[in-house]
Amino acid sequence: MCGIAGVLSLNDRVIDRAEPARMISLLRHRGPDAFGMYVRKQVALAHARLSIIDLDGGAQPMGATDHSAWLTFNGEIYNYVELREELASKGHWFRTESDTEVILAAYQEWNEDCVNHFNGQWAFALWDCGREKLFLSRDRMGVRPLYYARTADSFLFASEMKAILASREVSAEVDLQALDQTFTFWSPLAPRTAFRDIRQVPPASSMVVQKGEIRTWRYWRPSFEWEEAADAAAEKRLSDELFSLLYDATRIRLRSDVSVGAYLSGGIDSTVTTALAKSIVKDRLRSFSITFDDPEFDESRFQNEASAFLCTNHTSSCCTPVDIARVFPEVVWHTEQPILRTAAAPMFLLSKLVHDSGFKVVLTGEGSDEVLGGYDIFKEAKIRQFWGKQPDSRWRFLLLKRLYPYMHNLRRQPASYLKSFFRVTPTDLQNPFFSHLPRWDLTAKIKGLFSAAVKDALGGAPATAELQDALPRGFAGWDCFARAQYLELEQLLPGYILSSQGDRMAMAHSVECRYPFLDYRVVEFANRLSPKLKMKALDEKHLLKKALRGWIPQSIIGRHKQPYRAPDGKCFFSPDAPEYVQELLSPSALNQHGIFDPRSVSLLINKFITGRAIGTKDNMALIAVLSTQLLLQQSVHQSLEMTSYAAHTN
Repeated sequence: MCGIAGVLSLNDRVIDRAEPARMISLLRHRGPDAFGMYVRKQVALAHARLSIIDLDGGAQPMGATDHSAWLTFNGEIYNYVELREELASKGHWFRTESDTEVILAAYQEWNEDCVNHFNGQWAFALWDCGREKLFLSRDRMGVRPLYYARTADSFLFASEMKAILASREVSAEVDLQALDQTFTFWSPLAPRTAFRDIRQVPPASSMVVQKGEIRTWRYWRPSFEWEEAADAAAEKRLSDELFSLLYDATRIRLRSDVSVGAYLSGGIDSTVTTALAKSIVKDRLRSFSITFDDPEFDESRFQNEASAFLCTNHTSSCCTPVDIARVFPEVVWHTEQPILRTAAAPMFLLSKLVHDSGFKVVLTGEGSDEVLGGYDIFKEAKIRQFWGKQPDSRWRFLLLKRLYPYMHNLRRQPASYLKSFFRVTPTDLQNPFFSHLPRWDLTAKIKGLFSAAVKDALGGAPATAELQDALPRGFAGWDCFARAQYLELEQLLPGYILSSQGDRMAMAHSVECRYPFLDYRVVEFANRLSPKLKMKALDEKHLLKKALRGWIPQSIIGRHKQPYRAPDGKCFFSPDAPEYVQELLSPSALNQHGIFDPRSVSLLINKFITGRAIGTKDNMALIAVLSTQLLLQQSVHQSLEMTSYAAHTN
């Protein structure tokens, strides 16, 4: 994996080499092995390389064999071997063994449609010299990030926003609408970002910048059409097909000229990817995990069972609340957006463990929950549908006990809590966002901490407005399960799971994550499955469990799904809490940035200090405020550093 950056002049301005050099220098964590630049009068491409495939011949930016195009590329094209053979049969010849050169040849053969031939995770910028055209593209699922900004004189792009800010052409002013969306959906809606003047190329999208005009289009979109499985034979056939697809997705993701390890969390998804990888590489596979000293979050028992069953060489590291508080500023520096949970911090520590163990590449199980129906939100929607249609049924509490077996004395939960969470009106049942309303309503309560100025600026418009406009035609008529999956695949997965917890935390330590469950063939196959094959009764990922039975421990197949969580608020209110917490949450710091109301934040802090009942909403609110304050502080410091750098170099 790598970091990319670049500049395209939109007028006669000649690009100074110092500008792309300054930009790419801030991405050295993404690619510490080598740096390269291609600079001409009107365009500059820069690259920071993490060498994984063709260690000697894959240097970038890379030119086509006839030098008609130049490419800077972050990611992997897993089917590059097959594409190389196909392109060679069409008359293309190759100087290297890299997938980078395959992209260049594919562009020469299929132009902008080349991305439809790729199976992989990518973000790239290709300069077509003859057409004077900059072509950018991002992979289908949004695994790899790609940001851009347009000024009066320039078009800038990079793997991370800090590189664009380093150009000194763009300000770090916060996008309040994006902040409002983050405090509803957990991340901004693409193309928005945390900063007003910077945008992101949405997942499954390409862009062309030519003659001062920008054209963006979507080349792929998930769709949901299925036939009901008629009998056991049909179910067996589908489970075999799922296994075959996952096996091949894992096989091609093991293509590498460096060793590949695996994350092993103790859940079914990472255990599946590790088991499949182990069967392919034959050698003893290295696996890695994070454990917790708090049994509420710890899954080490299942990690050890999976490792013993699969005979992996397993390494783990224990994460404490002190560790989370210590690294949290670094986490926010890499996420580049406010976050609502601390769950990214253990992933940051996990990638450090992998890096320190000498590995650059790991397989991981992300995507399975979204693709195959593993999240509680799918079960909750099913129960809420039943609750809305059968409000007096005696089965209501039995269903809740099946959904939340870890919640003791369920009948003693406050009636107001159960009524607020599972209350369903006829109007709710018709809402296209029915499945996600409880989550979004809970998260949106954080916005009560906004300052009066921010509330006035937002004007009370619903955060869902832009999402509503972007929905596919006929979305409201889709099956409830399909609508829920679409929202997870389109928003939470690329905006948070693959970003704040994925690419950013792994690349912070120069580690590349690969996701077999997000192979587009697996996704398209899963989208053709009946919801009943994904969730049978309230048993999540039914077909996956059937397909992999015997490959992983039965104890892991049969365990109740435990959502990945980490300690939140308590990390920042202990005797060992770092000084930055008190400083950033002080009234003076809050007034300086103007986003939050100091009195409201003070009341929240007092709840933590006094130990009064702290729930999910309070924990998310605290992390949201703290991460936002950190982000604002860091962007101010970066601006000052860049100003100082400019004064020193001029």
